[in-house]
Amino acid sequence: MQHLIVRGDPGIRKDAVIEYDDEEQVLFSVQRQGDFHGPDEVQLWCVIGTESERETFEKRQYVSHWLDVEAIDADALTVVKGKGDLAV
Repeated sequence: MQHLIVRGDPGIRKDAVIEYDDEEQVLFSVQRQGDFHGPDEVQLWCVIGTESERETFEKRQYVSHWLDVEAIDADALTVVKGKGDLAV
């Protein structure tokens, strides 16, 4: 599990599946930052992990400050299952 900052908006939301680090990762949470006061384009601050880590995330059995943080551009992100593919 780790934090991923996405510069730009590739059209993803919670529970989307992305390919990151040559592995499919699930977005457990997504926070949209920068709409009003800051940077030129929005940033999505995400907590990602494998499906096997979902229970750990839901039960909060981790320390958020100890997770690794990486930042990437939205166009460098491969979306496997995005906003339009999710059931409502």
